[in-house]
Parts: sequence; C-alpha cells; structure tokens
Amino acid sequence: MRVAYGRGVAQVRLERITKTFGSAGAAVRAVDGVSLDVADHEFMILLGPSGCGKSTLLRMIAGLEDPTEGDIFIGDRRVNDVAPKERDVAMVFQSYALYPHKTVRANIEFPLKVRGVPRDQRSVEAKQAADVLGLGELMDRKPGQLSGGQRQRVALARAIVRRPAVFCMDEPLSNLDAKLRGETRAELVDLHRRLESTFVFVTHDQVEAMTMGSRIAVMNAGRLQQVGSPHEVYEHPATSFVAQFIGTPPMNLLPPGVLDRPDVVIGIRPEHVVMTPTGAHLANVRLVEQLGHETLVTCELVGGVAGGSRMIVRLGAEQVPPTIGQDVLLDLPAAHRHRFDAATGERLP
Repeated sequence: MRVAYGRGVAQVRLERITKTFGSAGAAVRAVDGVSLDVADHEFMILLGPSGCGKSTLLRMIAGLEDPTEGDIFIGDRRVNDVAPKERDVAMVFQSYALYPHKTVRANIEFPLKVRGVPRDQRSVEAKQAADVLGLGELMDRKPGQLSGGQRQRVALARAIVRRPAVFCMDEPLSNLDAKLRGETRAELVDLHRRLESTFVFVTHDQVEAMTMGSRIAVMNAGRLQQVGSPHEVYEHPATSFVAQFIGTPPMNLLPPGVLDRPDVVIGIRPEHVVMTPTGAHLANVRLVEQLGHETLVTCELVGGVAGGSRMIVRLGAEQVPPTIGQDVLLDLPAAHRHRFDAATGERLP
C-alpha cells in the first residue's frame, strides 16, 4: 500500500535545508541552505564532486539523517519528525546492503515480511519485482553467487517490491564495470517510465546525470549551483563551476581579461573551438587523443595574457588531426562564448 500523501503523492520539497556536523567550534556545513522542488514522478539527479553534500541531502530525504535547519516535505506532509519506515521512501545503497545468508527471493521479500504481508502475497509480489529486472532464474541463489550487476538488481527489486512513493538512490552504479553500467542506466530509465514513483538519484558521474535525469541539481561545497534539464545546464551553465563540471571534456576557460573586461572570464566548449589557418590565437599542440568517432586535441596558447592556458579542441572523425608539437591557429567564435564573473563565478549576460 502506498502512503497517501495527497495530490502529487511523490512530490519532494526541500526548504532551506542545512546540515551541520561537529561542535560549534569545529562545525562543518555539509549542506548549506538548499531549497529544491522535485516534481511528482520526476527523475531528479543530485550531481557533484565527492564531499559536496549530495549523499547527505539524500539521506535527509530518506530520514537517515536529521536536518539541522529547514523543512522536508513529501507531498503536503512535513516529514522532519517522521520515521524513515513511515515516509514511503525506498533507499538503494552503493554497497547493495543485501543479507548474505538469505536467498535472492528472501532478500526481495524481506520488506514485505517486516510489514506482515502474508507469505503467498509476498511470493507473488517478489516474483513480479524480480521479473521486471530479469532475476527470475536467480531466485534461489545467495548474494555470494551473483555478479555485482546481479546484486545491484536484487537491491533494486527489494526497493521496487515496496512500491514506494520515492526512490532514493545513492550512487548505485559506481561498483559496476563500464558496459554493465551503461546497460543498467538504460534499465533504470525504463523502470522509472513504468513505475509511478519519483526517483532522486545521487551521482558524481556527469554521463549518468546527462543520460538519465529529467532535471539535474548540481551541487558544490554544500550549496546548490544550478537546477535544470541536461540541455539547460550544458548549454547555459549558471556558474563557471557548472561549466567545467558538466561536459567531457570540460569547457575551456580563459584567464580574466582575455577577450573581455579584466573582471570577466570567457568560456567556450571544445566543440566550438575552430582550428583554422585564419584563426587569431596561436597555440602549440600538446596532446592528441584519437577516439575513433572524434579526436581531442589539447593545445597550449602562445603569447599574450592567455599564454600558457590550456585549450581543448574537439575535431570530427573526418578531420585530419595535427601532430604533437605543431603550431596551430584557433578561432573562438563570439556566438559560442560564455561570460562569467571572475570573482563570483556567476554567469553574466
């Protein structure tokens, strides 16, 4: 049974959430005044580097940590003082957190057993959850007999069987190899489409964020930097931090005063830098990475205020790359430049 939170049952709202660890003399603000609205049935990504506060924020939504300040709402209900088991939230951990002595079936059934669901009903619902994730043939195995990907799917099935209003996922793919990570990303997106639940997903991997999320909330040093669709945060980063954190390779940033006022930093994406004989900026090639579908050329600008600055250029597979040590000329089209305040890092018009 889903807990009835009212209209928009799975909406999550955070109002000025702060979490402080330690005593007053040596207090550390892990989360600093974060306000965020997660819509019903949204796939929200909390993205940021290690230590930015994203997992702490997720744990507060799930009820595993208490906020120092601020309010947490699920639907119209303030849940600051509501026990985790009564929030209708399922947590999926990076470490799987499976019972090693129980079979896959028993692990999946366990949340229902705790709730007192009859044995026959538990079996039916566990099988349905297992079939969703392709675990039907593994029900009698124990976690030690499974691969990392299979164990992660068991952890997901155990969460699904509860039919929660909100799924909280803390870097659940980080222990998987690259191929399996890609496959599981697709499974999670499809799972979200089929379930009537809201997903709040923590990751430091921007590829996961860009390919899975309805929206991305980028965090740094406990603070929210930007919230928007993957397209918005890539095309219109709100700060120079977001500009460099989103994108592989990251946005090129020129020193203050180059191409603009002394208090302005100019940024440009590698795919917008043009290597051309008529370019206005001399650079020396330091590294050439041929990736098949594209080539990444790392250059060092020569002369002037920008001398010594690194510039990455993305070339198409059909373009002939330069050689290491070669001098090239670069054009930085004005239409693709981004402007940031040199002091605050905030985006300028």
